[in-house]
Amino acid sequence: MRLLVVLLVVVSGFLLPVQIALNGRLRTALDSPIMAALISFLVGTAALLLATQLGLLGGRGSGLAGLRTAPGWAYLGGLCGAFYVLLAIVALPRVGAAVTVASAILGQQVASLLLDTFGWLDVPRIPLTWPRVAGAVLLFAAVLILQKR
Repeated sequence: MRLLVVLLVVVSGFLLPVQIALNGRLRTALDSPIMAALISFLVGTAALLLATQLGLLGGRGSGLAGLRTAPGWAYLGGLCGAFYVLLAIVALPRVGAAVTVASAILGQQVASLLLDTFGWLDVPRIPLTWPRVAGAVLLFAAVLILQKR
């Protein structure tokens, strides 16, 4: 099961540059990065509503009653997603898909190391080790290398 989850995450990562390219084309058609991001989120919302109704990947869970038990900061995930999608739409025509995605992955890796190391936002603590630091440094090097034309 763990391998299946990892493979699905790889597929979702594969879809990130595809999403950026699709949203970039939508931006061109709409002549607005914010409108393109809005349409992208509306389509995503519709897909999630359908997935909820079909009971996919956990379905309805505790329903809306669970909203009262979540800490206030837990609701900020949508803002993070909106910021990412909007910036990816803006970045794509300026730096290309490879640099956009590599930069996003670098940011994800640094944030992940901080979350793991300090246990922020209720993430289980995983000690910071030299191999983990080396991985982040290699991602930084990849971003620098990909910048070269």
